Amino acid sequence: MAGEPAASVNVETGAGLKIPRHLGVIMDGNGRWAKLRGKRRTEGHVEGVKALRGLVEHCINYGVGYLTVFSFSSENWSRPPDEISFIFNLLRRFVASDLQRLIRNNVRVRIIGSRQDLDPSLVRLIEDVEAKTHANTGLTLVVAFNYGSKTEIVAAARHLAREVAAGRLDPEAIDEKRLGDALYTAGMPDPDVIIRTSGEQRLSNFLLWQAAYAEFVFVDEHWPDFDEASFIRVLESYSQRDRRFGGIGATAS
Repeated sequence: MAGEPAASVNVETGAGLKIPRHLGVIMDGNGRWAKLRGKRRTEGHVEGVKALRGLVEHCINYGVGYLTVFSFSSENWSRPPDEISFIFNLLRRFVASDLQRLIRNNVRVRIIGSRQDLDPSLVRLIEDVEAKTHANTGLTLVVAFNYGSKTEIVAAARHLAREVAAGRLDPEAIDEKRLGDALYTAGMPDPDVIIRTSGEQRLSNFLLWQAAYAEFVFVDEHWPDFDEASFIRVLESYSQRDRRFGGIGATAS
């Protein structure tokens, strides 16, 4: 579904802005936010959840269709065990406190990433929140958890290889769509915009295939400081972009 134009939506809070159909966010800087304030890293993660809650609200209000957030990467396992445990417990608390709010706001939750080696209680929690929001038709909130894009692509390639080996798939039938349909994000449009906070300018193994034609917006704020004003600045930047998808843009002479 790459290359589909994002909708231009007039909303009371942002008339005239071009609204991305799919927004991806690398929520970076929780630890640095805490360090600057003499706080524990875990306190930065707590404030980061508050910022996520606000972003979900902004996406609903402004008409964004899909929001994918990078919450825990497959590389984050190298962090101290007590911090990993805190993050996992924070996810549990977020679901417990926000699930009913998400349902009331017609938000569908999808969680992408490997579920192998996760605690069974965490897997049950993931399955429960997906099941309870599956019929919702508003914003789709995609949480990339225990996610790495290279691993995702390898898993898709292995799936297609097994289909070929079993005689169910002609190798010549493998194209971009077929591979895309084997990714965690099957059925979703590719991201129009990817935001990274905290001044870093890299993808860090996030949606590598899907981001082929995404617009990147890097902001200096650490994630806990990302608010509605930050969100509007991103939309303003995106609205000024001329997306050509390899062709000739509208502004070409």
